[in-house]
Amino acid sequence: MKKLERVAYIHERLDDLFPETPVPLDHTNAFTLLIAVLLSAQCTDERVNKVTPNLFKHADNPFDMVKLSIEEIEAIVKPCGLAPRKAKAIWNLSQILIDKHNGEVPASFEHLEELPGVGHKTAGVVMAQAFDVPAFPVDTHIHRLAQQWQLTSGKNVEQTEKDLKRLFPKEAWNRLHLQIIFFGRKFCSARQCDGLQCELCQTCFPDRKRPRKYKKA
Repeated sequence: MKKLERVAYIHERLDDLFPETPVPLDHTNAFTLLIAVLLSAQCTDERVNKVTPNLFKHADNPFDMVKLSIEEIEAIVKPCGLAPRKAKAIWNLSQILIDKHNGEVPASFEHLEELPGVGHKTAGVVMAQAFDVPAFPVDTHIHRLAQQWQLTSGKNVEQTEKDLKRLFPKEAWNRLHLQIIFFGRKFCSARQCDGLQCELCQTCFPDRKRPRKYKKA
């Protein structure tokens, strides 16, 4: 298949496989989503979803969050890893939301990325899933699969994001972001598929003989 044929096929097949794209991280508002995404760094969504009910029972908004000490937050989020750094970021960003944004999570990449612990990927997830603004945040699954499907050079996640945005229609970005993650987890994890095993890899590259190596994010 030529690249544009692959793009069309992948898009169509992902829609078939994952017609629904529920947000993997449990949340009730933009603030709880922001905190959940922050906690998911180097941690599974499953573990985050086990930790956040206790945290959000105490504080599901920045005003209540700053009433907790950083040490109290750290004790709750410890199972997510990197707890000291994440707890400090959660407390500090909550205070900034109160001081600069009237306690609301801003619907702006610029303002989100100014918050402690919030990088471009986290901001993209919040913009897409909380505010329905087109974004294509690239995680390790997306970075790896985009290379296996030869949709990007894989130079870095920034380049992968640019390449995917160029190839797929803007109105599909938010769904595709989740669909590719779901596909990677279910059918094409790093352990399950080396570019030769899963349905999409076999269909798009029937003549591929050797395992596909990819550049890590």
